[in-house]
Amino acid sequence: MSKIKNNLLVIGIYMIFIVLTITTVYPIIWVLGTSLNPGNTLLVSQMFPDHPTIAHYVNLMKNTDFGLWYKNTIKIAISNAVISTTLVAATAYAFSRFRFKGRQQGLMTLLILQMFPGFLSVMALFVLLLQTRLLDTHLGLILIYAGGSISMGTWVMKGLFDTIPKSLEEAAFIDGASNKDSFLKIILPLSLPAITFVALNSFITPFMDFILPQIVLRSSEKMTLAQGLYNMVANETNSSFTLFAAGAVLVALPITMLYMYFQKYLINGIAAGADKG
Repeated sequence: MSKIKNNLLVIGIYMIFIVLTITTVYPIIWVLGTSLNPGNTLLVSQMFPDHPTIAHYVNLMKNTDFGLWYKNTIKIAISNAVISTTLVAATAYAFSRFRFKGRQQGLMTLLILQMFPGFLSVMALFVLLLQTRLLDTHLGLILIYAGGSISMGTWVMKGLFDTIPKSLEEAAFIDGASNKDSFLKIILPLSLPAITFVALNSFITPFMDFILPQIVLRSSEKMTLAQGLYNMVANETNSSFTLFAAGAVLVALPITMLYMYFQKYLINGIAAGADKG
């Protein structure tokens, strides 16, 4: 009887995985097929078009500002990845290696901040950027992204820092190394999985986010990909969605390749960050 229950449990788990796989893969294939369909309407789009074409991709590159949107997004993404990773690594190292007054309260504050959705602070951020003259600037958006990544990233990276034996640093201190030397030459090289995880997530955020850029950036020449693609179809009636699908594919392709390339580091980073709080 127990064996039958186990077999049924295994079958049930596999069925769930199959359903999840279908619901995940189907929209991807549909968007890819739509981007290769001739015409502009979704009503006659086929998942596997009879006469696939790359005309939408050519049109997107030649007749829209897609290249400018991509350039802006790459600029914001790289800047955000560098600044966020630097801030997170420094904050996590301080919480992991030093004991100071308010340390536990600080960690709990960072944990609680993760529970609140980012859009709750949109109005406050708008006023702050307006007063500091950073509204409608890429720098203002980058600073918001970098500050918002500290709470989650600190816990992830601190978890890995905690697993690194302090004896390695103590041996370096005996040889005359400073805390800075220990951090740069011992801790960071041993924390590559967590650093990759934080950096890659920070890099991808500007590609996926629409709300913050729409609020912060007002000029057309400063738009990100999410803004540009949305505005391209926002005022249309079922006439540019195949073009939108082509843009979505071009946005997703490099992100997917990055995830596949850094998959090992991402999994190790998540596991290490969850190992210890």
